[in-house]
Amino acid sequence: QVQLVESGGGLVQAGGSLRLSCAASGRIFSIVAMGWYRQAPGKQRELVAVRSRGGSTTYADSVKGRFTISTANGKNTVLLQMNSLKPEDTAVYYCNAVDRSSLYDYNYWGQGTQVTVSS
Repeated sequence: QVQLVESGGGLVQAGGSLRLSCAASGRIFSIVAMGWYRQAPGKQRELVAVRSRGGSTTYADSVKGRFTISTANGKNTVLLQMNSLKPEDTAVYYCNAVDRSSLYDYNYWGQGTQVTVSS
């Protein structure tokens, strides 16, 4: 089992910045990707940004140029730097990790951290 511990959410005014952090621990085989998803009230969970073990990144169009995903601490920690925040960025943000064994890819989720952007 892999545990994901998130931190860094909160309340910020429009135009401000926040940084989210997610650390993976536990019985890890080989994490091949880590990323962030978000879910606003009444909406489906959506991809925000993901980074592969090789370093390739994917961003939602709505956050390109404003958010940056990176890794730290030997690549089992993922950071999301969020700049120029907008009220529409308000959501619960979930960390995700894909852990690959010789047979399966295991998908893990964090507990979620609230990001609220006031106008």
